[in-house]
Amino acid sequence: MLKKTALALAVLIASFDAQAAEALRVAADPIPHAQILEYVQKLDPQLQLKIIEIPNGVNSNELLAHGDVDANYFQHLPYLHSQEQALGQKFTVAATVHIEPLGIYSHRHTSFAQVPDKGTVAVPNNVTNLSRALYLLQANGLITLKPGFNDPAKDQATPKDIAENPRHLKILEIESPQIPRALDDVDLAVINGNYALEAGLSPAKDALELEKAQGNPYANILVTTPKLQDDPRIKQLAKDLNSPEVAKFITEKYAGSVIPVAVE
Repeated sequence: MLKKTALALAVLIASFDAQAAEALRVAADPIPHAQILEYVQKLDPQLQLKIIEIPNGVNSNELLAHGDVDANYFQHLPYLHSQEQALGQKFTVAATVHIEPLGIYSHRHTSFAQVPDKGTVAVPNNVTNLSRALYLLQANGLITLKPGFNDPAKDQATPKDIAENPRHLKILEIESPQIPRALDDVDLAVINGNYALEAGLSPAKDALELEKAQGNPYANILVTTPKLQDDPRIKQLAKDLNSPEVAKFITEKYAGSVIPVAVE
């Protein structure tokens, strides 16, 4: 199924290339990234964009490394670093755009005090967001990590690094896009902002607790290759994404569920 999805995406990209050779091809998650890029296209019609919405299971960094797209917009810096190691490829950050605060959600409880002993907690199963989720659980008094885990951006934590777990919570590692579907089956779920929005959740209203925006190392970034970092189209897109107009659009459309870095 994944191979068929990737093949269909390759055909889609090829058709985009045939339509407009000069357009900047940007791979993006549907929400909020593609929506933000669509606003940029309206804001700056002279910048030709081909926005390619990436389905779950397709690695946008592989597409970028292979030259199938010119840039992508979906990830944060710690994840990018892990991808550079995994793919043996160097990328370039062209712009730092917004924060999607990771949130803790529940369909069973309205406060952490209601979470029972041996309760279940769904967390992302990829390295960076798993660590990020554990730091968020710690920030809310649910677990304590071992000494030495002080910097979420550098000190990657796993469940083996939990020093104290007073409620004996069971940590369930699940594919990030699938976690919203598990809400009815677990006591707590730690969900990425984009997947929460795609599932119809409003992070600012529905989360029991969100990551703090101040000092957050997980801002979403526009990424390209070193070869294209000086491309005028990349530079213009980066300028547009960091503009006051886009910051206002993000603030008004997502009402605190997505936070523009430009106003932090």
